[in-house]
This record gives sequence, structure tokens and C-alpha cells, in this order.
Amino acid sequence: MRLAAVYEPNMSNDVLFRLAATIKDRRNARPEDSHTRRLLDDGPLKPAKKLGEEAVEVAIAALVQDDKALIGEAADMLYHFLVLLESRQVPLDDVFAELQRRMEVTALNQEKRKAASR
Repeated sequence: MRLAAVYEPNMSNDVLFRLAATIKDRRNARPEDSHTRRLLDDGPLKPAKKLGEEAVEVAIAALVQDDKALIGEAADMLYHFLVLLESRQVPLDDVFAELQRRMEVTALNQEKRKAASR
């Protein structure tokens, strides 16, 4: 199955953490040298707008473009998502913790439904 490749053990969220660290470091770069720094300079407004634009581009790519275009747009969206988090100084770990919490709640609710249907 094609989607299973996303979840293979050799794939890791490490690349997201490394990118988030790079984005954090760019906060201190010279504005003329760093696109990321220019995005961060005015707080979350610019990163939020860019994330919205990228989300639309992902949706369009998903509907009318090939997989390569979708992958590229998804990578752009992830980058802008991480810039937005940095603009608010929200650690990526907090997002992963929330996802983990939600998965645990979902699993617990599924177990309760199964038990109730017996």
C-alpha cells in the first residue's frame, strides 16, 4: 500500500525537529540574508498568511497536479507551519504531545465502544 511508506521506521520526525531548530536559529540572522528572519520579524501575521497560502496550494496540488507537485507543496506548508510555531514560540514538542494525547483518547474511546457493543 502506497501510504504505508510514510510510516516506515526509516521515516522520522527528526527532520521536522532539525528544521524547527534551523528556523529558531534564523531568528537571529540578518534580515537581508534570511527569508525566515523576514517572516518572523512582524510576529505571527506574515507566517500565518504564508501558511494559509501554502495550504491552498497543497489542496490545489492534491486535486489537479501530480504527486511530485503535491510533495513539494506539502514540504512548503510544513516549513511555513514551523515558522508560524516559532513566531509564537510554541515548541514542536507541544504539538506532538497534543497529537499523542489525541491518539490515546481515540484509542480509549474505541476500546470503550467495543466493550459496550459486546
